[in-house]
Amino acid sequence: MSPSPDAPVIEVSDLVRKFGDRAVINDISFNVRRGETLVIMGGSGCGKSTLLRHIIGSMKPTSGSVKIFGQDITTMNERDIASVRRRFGMLFQSGALLASLTVGENVALPLLQHTDNSVDEIEEIVEQKLQMVGLSGFENLKPAEISGGMKKRVGLARALALDPELLFSDEPTSGLDPIMTAVVDQLTLKLTHGEHMTAVVVTHDMTSAFRIATRMIMIPLNLSQDEHEHHQHVKPRPFVGARHRFHRKIA
Repeated sequence: MSPSPDAPVIEVSDLVRKFGDRAVINDISFNVRRGETLVIMGGSGCGKSTLLRHIIGSMKPTSGSVKIFGQDITTMNERDIASVRRRFGMLFQSGALLASLTVGENVALPLLQHTDNSVDEIEEIVEQKLQMVGLSGFENLKPAEISGGMKKRVGLARALALDPELLFSDEPTSGLDPIMTAVVDQLTLKLTHGEHMTAVVVTHDMTSAFRIATRMIMIPLNLSQDEHEHHQHVKPRPFVGARHRFHRKIA
């Protein structure tokens, strides 16, 4: 049976992810309804991107489940997850463009991999998607020849190439100036309001979050000093020792 039109697009239930003894994601549950823009907020290191990787199926949880379009992806193999992924687009934090390809070839990549469209049809779609993000005429440039903000928009055009029902964005405005941040935010609003797309956006930018969100969740950073001292990947240096070394250097 196909899911009801009113059913959540995403259902995260009792999600837990542990690395060793430390729970990075600790019993998180939420739903995302069709047409919403859910913003996942939190400081650096709180587990926002880790949560996103679980939602898109690139990481498996310690316990709990993630359903997308009514399908539990935590129990799927890579082949089954691939069929679900064709229904959503992903904008990575860095843009994740392939340096050896042109802007147009980067946007065309999902179309070449997942459709049987002709070369002319693919070129037309690429032109449409680049026009949508304000980059008409940039098809033949390499990523090294465009700015950071433009790379983000090319990444967004590529994420939209297959006309996804759902868009995931990982820190889409990270490293951008306020003007370019506003441009990317307006593109997100245009997609969710005009195209009725559902979006999940991970960010630590409060201004951007309040501009685009219909709903927000905040992930706390629960890492005590005791956890820092016993976590194998974190080796803190006491402030007293650092202060002693500083005074010794300037004496």
